[in-house]
Formats: sequence, C-alpha cells, structure tokens
Amino acid sequence: MSNLIIVESPSKIKTVKKTLGSDYVVMASKGHIRDLPKSKLGIDVNNGFKPQYISMPDKKELIKELQLAASNADKVYLATDPDREGEAISWHLANLLALNPDEANRVTFNEITDSGIKAGMAAPRKLDMNLVDAQQARRVLDRIVGYNLSPFLWKKVKSGLSAGRVQTVALKLIVDREKEISNFVPVEYWSIDAKLSASRKMFSASFYGESNGNKIEITNEEQAQGILASLDNAVYTVASIKKGVRNKQPAAPFITATLQQEASRKLNFTGQKTMRIAQSLYEGVDIAGVGSTGLITYMRTDSLRISDEARKAGNTYILKKYGEKYLPKSARVFKSAANSQDAHEAIRPTDVNLTPDAVKSSLTTDQYKIYKLIWERFVASLMANCVQNTVNVDIAAANYLFKASGYSVKFDGFTVLYEEGNDGEGESTTSLPEMNEGDVLKLKSLDPNQHFTQPPARYTEPTLIQALKDNGIGRPSTYAPIISVIQQRDYIEKEKKSFKPTSLGVTVSDLLFNHFKKIVDTKFTAGMENNLDKISTGELVWSDIISSFYNDFDSSLKKAESDLTGKRIKVPDVESDVICEKCGKKMVVKSGRFGKFLACPGYPQCKNTQPIPEDEVKAPCPKCGAKLVKRNSKKTGKKFYGCSNYPTCDFASPNVPTGDICPECGGFILSGLRGRKYCMNSECPTRKKADKNDK
Repeated sequence: MSNLIIVESPSKIKTVKKTLGSDYVVMASKGHIRDLPKSKLGIDVNNGFKPQYISMPDKKELIKELQLAASNADKVYLATDPDREGEAISWHLANLLALNPDEANRVTFNEITDSGIKAGMAAPRKLDMNLVDAQQARRVLDRIVGYNLSPFLWKKVKSGLSAGRVQTVALKLIVDREKEISNFVPVEYWSIDAKLSASRKMFSASFYGESNGNKIEITNEEQAQGILASLDNAVYTVASIKKGVRNKQPAAPFITATLQQEASRKLNFTGQKTMRIAQSLYEGVDIAGVGSTGLITYMRTDSLRISDEARKAGNTYILKKYGEKYLPKSARVFKSAANSQDAHEAIRPTDVNLTPDAVKSSLTTDQYKIYKLIWERFVASLMANCVQNTVNVDIAAANYLFKASGYSVKFDGFTVLYEEGNDGEGESTTSLPEMNEGDVLKLKSLDPNQHFTQPPARYTEPTLIQALKDNGIGRPSTYAPIISVIQQRDYIEKEKKSFKPTSLGVTVSDLLFNHFKKIVDTKFTAGMENNLDKISTGELVWSDIISSFYNDFDSSLKKAESDLTGKRIKVPDVESDVICEKCGKKMVVKSGRFGKFLACPGYPQCKNTQPIPEDEVKAPCPKCGAKLVKRNSKKTGKKFYGCSNYPTCDFASPNVPTGDICPECGGFILSGLRGRKYCMNSECPTRKKADKNDK
C-alpha cells in the first residue's frame, strides 16, 4: 500500500520518514503553493469577495511532482503546520490534487517526534473550513487595504510606499509614543538619602515624610534644604522593624510573544530571527545518538497549557536532578489569557531529558541559545517558588521618617536554574544589618538629590510586542512580521535598542490617521482580530465581515482622495550637521534605492550628495587632526574611514588609525584583523608582513 504525506517544510521529511517507515512517501509543499496574483487586486468585490487564487509561478514544477505522487498513492495525508495558515495550505493542496473534501485526510503534528507523529496519524480528520475561512478573511482584508492604500500613498506622499492593515496600527503606537516624549514637560522633585551604620555595617535609608507616617513630596531645593536644616544634629533611631517572608513564583512556560520578548532581552535577537530558529528546532534536528527529531513543540501558540505527560516527565527530571524540595507541593497551573485560542500547548522541549548540554554539539550556536532558553523556562515553571526573607525598617529622625528595606534568599527554588529578564532595572538585593527597635544609628552622610520626572520610554522589541498583545493587535504568528515590515519600509528605525519613527513614518501615520481613523484605531483592529477568531470557530461568516469592512473603507478612501485632490504631502527633511562643501548649506537626509544618503537642500541649483557618515571614530584624523567618520564607498559599497574635512583633507583608510607612527617608514599605523597593527603604507616591510599574516 502506498501512502503520501505532504508536510510544509522539507526539514521535517527525514523525521517523519524515520517514524512511519517505507510504506509512506513524504514530500513538502515548501510553504504556500497558491496565492492571490501580484499584478492585480485578485478579489471579486462584486461577487462575495471571492479570491482569485493562482498557482505560484515558482511552484509549478513542484505542483506537478505532487500531483504525480498523489495520483500514484492509495492515500494522501495533508500534514502542514497545525495553525490557520497550515490549514489553508492543506486546503489549497486538496484543490490542486483533486482530493475528496469529505475524506479524513488532514493530520497535524504538535511536535515532530515519534510520539507526536504517531499521535497525529492516529487522528486524521476532515479539513476545518472554519480555520481556512479565517485565514482567507485575513488575507483578503490585508490585500484590500494594501492594494488600495499603497497607491493612495504613492499619489499623495511618495512613490514606492506601502501600507498594511495591522502594521499601520503598530506604526501609530510608535509615533504616538514619540509625540508623548516630545510633548513631555519634566517636573522637578528631590530625594534625600541617609547613609547610616549599625553593627559597623553601612546601609542606605530614603526620606519618606513626617514621623506620623504622612508622606512628603519634595518639589524644590528650598524645601529640601529646609528639611536638611531641621535634621541638623538629629538622632536616628530605629522606630520599627517588620520582618516577613515572600514567595516568588517562576514565569510561565513560553508562548510566542514571551519567547520573542525574552530572546530580545537576553540574546538581543529580533523576533524574526527567534522564530526562524525556533521553527528549525520544531521541524527537526539530527541529534547525535538519537537521530532526526523535533526538539520543541509547535512555536506559534498563545496557550500556557502543558500536557500531563510533559509535566510528569519534567517533575521526574527535577526530582532526580535537584531533589524533592525543588518540587512544589501541588502542581502549578498557569492560566491562559481570555482571548487565547488554546489550539496548542505552550512552547516546551519535546523530551526534557534532552538537556541543552546533551544536544549542544548537534546544534548551531543560535539554536543552542534558543533551545536552552525554552528548556530552562519550561523546567523552571514546574519548580518550587523562591522563598525570600524580607525586612522593612522605619527610622525616626527629628520629626521625620526614613525607610530602608532589603531581602535575602531563604530558599533559591526555581532561581537555581532560571530567572526571567526584565525591561528595566533589576530588583535591589540590599542586605540590611541586624537591628532592633530603639537602636540608635550613626549618620555618615545626608545627601539631597535633584531629579526630574522622565518621559515614557520608547518602545523596544519586547515592549512593542507586549503592547501589541495587550491591545489585541495581531496574533502570535504576526508579531515578528509586523515589526520587520515597518522597519523595512523605513517607517521606523532602531536607535540603540529602541524604535524611533522616521520623518516618513510620522508623515504616513498622521495622513492615515486623519483620513482612515478606523484603520489605525487599536480597538477597531482588535475587534477585527476577535472577528477572525469567531470565523475560525464558525460563529461568523467571513464574507459578511469583509463586506462590512469594505463598504466603510471604500467610502473613506473616496472621501480622502476627494479631500486631497491636487495636493501632495511633503515629508519634512531631517537636517544633518554636515555642511555642503559646495554651497555651505546644512545637508539633509534622503532615502534612495540603496538606502539613506546626504543631499544638499539647495537642489536643483546644488546637486551635491554624500554617503552618510555612519559612525564617528574616537581616533582623530592622523593628517589634520579632525574627526574621522565611517563611510561607504560609492563605487564598491565597502566601508572605510575618512576625514570629516573632506575634500580639504583626503585621508581615507580601510581600518581605524591607532594614532601611532610606523618606526620603519613614518606612515600611519592602522588596526588590522584580529587586533593586529600594521602600517598604512603598502610598500612598507611591516605592512607586507601583516598582509601575509592576515591571509
């Protein structure tokens, strides 16, 4: 008997074949095989919004191979990924291969392991058209928005721009945050810190307020100095001590959003990179001594549920490795969010006994880092709480009150293995000396400090993902693409680790907000996501949702085009500090086919352009002493270090000058590969020796 199984990714083939044996032929669709045409809208808006799918041009040969294999098979199983996208790919395959729509030929693998594959094959089902319709609805919505708003932006702002339904909302979040920062008015406040000692050990206490417990906000220096004057020669006495115990619970196992957030915090990985690596761990890796197997469960999930088998295996591992005290008395169950689809388990290792160290030699460095993160987070989530001893001390001085607090670890619990990262400062681990009520403390110093309230922080990748999640924007599989797309469109840029809107991004966001308020409204977009969820459960009909959206959107588009007839929105130029050497004006930043560059604002009278000096170098120009900057060559695109006084000074070098002079020929010494130093003069004997070593 011949059976054909079609998976989504070729990397799954080896593991599936190993599990099912020679009776099965395993092939891969390599993702989508049909889609909407690129050259036109591809949606019949007058006929129930019917999509006009075509076979993808680069998949035509593959489709022929799949059709031939299906015609020779007694049974065809569709085993694409276990989500809406995978369900839609299976539906497209069923159409192209002329499979019986009423036949139970759809199988899903939550993990690409022997047990996961066998469990999936034991439960074939019919295609879930509700899931297919939910995916189609999203695709049609995005196509309608993209293929109508993008031409609108070309006409009104700049050719080549594009707009997306969900990405536009994410952009507005970033733009709004930047406006909050720009409009923020700092407010002055003061703190007073007392350095005290007890039992010959120093510690800090912070001014709180009046001795009766009323808090005092210090708003200016005059008020602070008045309090300091009142504290002159004061006696500092321990008024009260409160000791306690607190339990710190481990973080839940990963879902898609939290995996991306933690990988960004701890590994500095982008969401796209994290998901690409996680996909490879799910699909299967050749592990020495084990063979090809998937190391983690499906990585696109918003559920915190884990199976009883996985919990039992994790508990057994903890018991053996750490001992009974590291297991909680009762199983800890994490509750998923109310809007969670709960289609899959949380992200976890498929076999907890395959520890990161055990598989390290079979993984790439990045695979190892992500697997270690997932493995440790899962095991820690099953472990006992960390128990901490806490102490809070009130200290009386004159008519005022100071407070000090600290904690110590009584039992490390899950923290022996893993602790969650955070987006701000870590918790202080101050340990206070032993004190008793009534003790008189010795004052070492009393320090007033001026502060100003700070504006909200710009979004980082973890905090933006959290904002999207909190606002119900997008779903687990869309967070990484959303962020990636608005970066690629030059609507936002990264400054250190934070997202900042570009001038173009602000212009586009404001224009769309002014004329398409619903499109950029977070509540409306979240409501649309909920409607897509209801389509996936059969509660709503997808064409009805699209029809309702389209009628309103089409009216807004026509009104916007009418309101802006003959008008074009100018994107404000961003001025640089670089002076045009031809006319003396400050050059501005422009974007072209090959990225950003500097251009003279006097165009067309002055057509001078320059590459952007990317980085200022600490070493001065060895020729004239001016600043050095990193530039890109117009001819080759390669980076080099050049003088900021160009063309007055023509110094240029492929590497950074050290400031030293070559004792052999008097040339400039540069930093070479692997920290080697060499002379810039290509004829110098020391240079020739360095070139030979670098090869």
